Amino acid sequence: MSTLPAGGTPVTYDRIGAGYRNVRHPDPRLAALIAQALAGAGTVLNVGAGTGSYEPAEAEVTAVDPSQVMLDQHPGSRKVRAWAEDLPFADGEFDAAMAIMTVHHWTDLRQGLRELRRVARRQVVLTWDPTHPLELWIVSEYVPEIRDLENSRFLPVAEVARELGAHTVLPFPIPHDFTDGFQVAFWRRPEQYLDATVRRASSTFATLPDEVVEPAVARLRADLESGVWARRHADLLRQETVDYGFRLLIADNDGPPQG
Repeated sequence: MSTLPAGGTPVTYDRIGAGYRNVRHPDPRLAALIAQALAGAGTVLNVGAGTGSYEPAEAEVTAVDPSQVMLDQHPGSRKVRAWAEDLPFADGEFDAAMAIMTVHHWTDLRQGLRELRRVARRQVVLTWDPTHPLELWIVSEYVPEIRDLENSRFLPVAEVARELGAHTVLPFPIPHDFTDGFQVAFWRRPEQYLDATVRRASSTFATLPDEVVEPAVARLRADLESGVWARRHADLLRQETVDYGFRLLIADNDGPPQG
């Protein structure tokens, strides 16, 4: 096994991981999109695997995660504790590598993407674009501190695509009944943000201090009880999906990147 980066510990997911599976249920619509991107791959490396969401059932999957708390919840038999930036595998060892909503946690995103290209012949990455113009209301109206945090963690999709050599970038609008409870999932179900268990399953909320989050939640609760939120977002309540900037990137290469 490779050595983890000096001083690096997966603090966030060691802290929030214990209840992760109670809130984060793979959504079948996103699963179908990822399965299509991975079609034909016999061996798949899932980097930042967590509890194994969106892994193709027909493939031989190896799960990699730096958090032992998350790996302990993974149902697979091939599990390796390692970091994306230093994958302990040979060049071209896998047909495909997948990284689903994880690249923003890497200590060196560009190095991690180079590692994906080195160890696999196809790469499938789901990420969020901080340059996308439409902002989630929980950020713009209640917790603007999320904006700076997310902008510091995510690279623009155009840059990720360039580093990865992606040939395909697919939008994934979030359905109103999306089952995977990451931060944007509840855009039409605002009452979910009042639940501390739901918030703990989001790395963003888990990272922010209570003195930031609790007053914002109190204001949201008041707006829901008074009907202010519903009046303000009447148009949103009529929508089935909203594009908040999530993108699935697909790349192929014939060997490890040069240079």
